[in-house]
Amino acid sequence: MATNSPNPLPFSEPPYLRGLPSPYYSESHLEFQKKCRAFLYENLHVHALEYEREGFVPEHVFETFAKHNMILPNLPAPLPVQWLKRLGINDILGVKVEEWDYIHTGIYTDEMSRSGLSGPSTSLTAGMAFGIPPIIKFGSPELQERFLPDLLTCKKRSCIAITEPDAGSDVANITTTAEKSADGKEYIINGAKKWITNGIWADYTTMAVRTGPPGSGAAGLSLIVVPLKDQAGVNRRKIRICGSETSGTTYIELDDVRVPVSNLVGTEGAGMKYVMTNFNHERLTIAVGIVRQARVALSTSFEYVLQREAFSQPLIAQPVVRHRLAKAGAELETLSAWVDQFLYQMTKLSKQDADRELGGLTALAKAKAGMVINECAQCAVLLFGGNGMTRTGRGELVERIYRDVPTARIPGGSEDVLLDLSVRQLVKNYQNGLKKLQRGSKM
Repeated sequence: MATNSPNPLPFSEPPYLRGLPSPYYSESHLEFQKKCRAFLYENLHVHALEYEREGFVPEHVFETFAKHNMILPNLPAPLPVQWLKRLGINDILGVKVEEWDYIHTGIYTDEMSRSGLSGPSTSLTAGMAFGIPPIIKFGSPELQERFLPDLLTCKKRSCIAITEPDAGSDVANITTTAEKSADGKEYIINGAKKWITNGIWADYTTMAVRTGPPGSGAAGLSLIVVPLKDQAGVNRRKIRICGSETSGTTYIELDDVRVPVSNLVGTEGAGMKYVMTNFNHERLTIAVGIVRQARVALSTSFEYVLQREAFSQPLIAQPVVRHRLAKAGAELETLSAWVDQFLYQMTKLSKQDADRELGGLTALAKAKAGMVINECAQCAVLLFGGNGMTRTGRGELVERIYRDVPTARIPGGSEDVLLDLSVRQLVKNYQNGLKKLQRGSKM
């Protein structure tokens, strides 16, 4: 829809945009949502389907977003206020950077996915969302001085490079090595990274490498900022995947790539810790975007069955159609409420407390989001029938959303891995809580 008016179709909007009471959204949030929707429609969504067909989002789109500080919302909240103000960045569509919270982040992420397609938004956002936060959180002052001015003003672009051909969700067993040169001034990096979102056009990547000996597992991992453009020993090629065709998914080969030791993020051997804390932001924002994609799929199919006639009556008159919509809708609204709760909790908890208390649950929410988009996209394709199998015409959007489902269920931690991780984290929290209770009973 081209206006700020909420879509009246069932399941198309979150409750707070349908005029229902919400304890989470302030006037600041509501005002930002209106401005955000208008900006994104004009500068991205009106052409999103066209971009996805072509497999590329033009550079001028990123430049427009950067000019209006609309890439910065991808950073974890609270924003790096001191850095932003130093760079002359004081607000995002009228919201002061010091007042930005995770609910603003949720609104932005939700609206970015309103086209129903994950690719066009991801092409703009993934580098800022996942590649830059480790530098802000853990980088030395010297490292930050060299990289953050250009990255935060979007003069340069970044990405995160963790996954490898033989080590996807098994982060502890990555094999890309970073060995120090004889004079100790450089890391020499060898290996390969695969499925790296935004990697094809990134100037730099925050890369997970093995600085410890073979077999050192998680304790041997570190993060290093690696230049990619015009860097000797770096070879990149775009990978075509089943959905999200504009996201710039990339294979990166590294052959004796020499990087100053000062490009190390934080300390050697702490890379696994840095990666895991970064994952929590990644998984939560992925879940928010998936909820909106699911809304687009389900509401689009709802509109279709209201109009499409079969057996001399609209499809909506068929009980089986209503039943399918109801099942998918219940899953969608349940997830939506849970994600809203997460965003609110993130505004009240410190980073340390959020990582501890919500880390496992965030993994579970991201896994659940993949199941929900699968249910909603499959429902949409089935209700569209033959049109839902067609890459053109009335069913094109739901067909593309259905192809996006694996990009929801695998990146950021594959579904089965996250289900296991979530329970292991909950068990760990239970054991720690039990120890506290036992200590308290002895006092």
